[in-house]
Amino acid sequence: MSLLGNILWFVLGGFLLGAAYILFGILYCITLIGIPFGYQLMKIGVYAMWPFGKTSIFDPVPMGCINLVFNIIWIVFGGIELAIAHLIVGGFFCITIIGIPFGLQHFKLAKLAILPFGQALTSEE
Repeated sequence: MSLLGNILWFVLGGFLLGAAYILFGILYCITLIGIPFGYQLMKIGVYAMWPFGKTSIFDPVPMGCINLVFNIIWIVFGGIELAIAHLIVGGFFCITIIGIPFGLQHFKLAKLAILPFGQALTSEE
């Protein structure tokens, strides 16, 4: 079922959403300071192209407390707007019964868009 959902998602806008995230990630990587933020945007972009069957979980080990600092900077400079946009779009999708699976994927993207540092993408079991 996740394969069908991923194909529909990709064709009906997932490609454009993921490509936009990846493009902005590449632009962030132009500067040395922007590389960690660009990497997170690219991670969200890959997740945005094929979200069905994946989930994000907090993985506190890789960077320790620097995740908190980067997440605060992320929220101040646009992360909250990304999350709100995904929540609004997800809400619109959830109005119809057919759109509920796509709305739920936008809610998962909102979770990743608000605090991307320290989150790992895994397969749903």
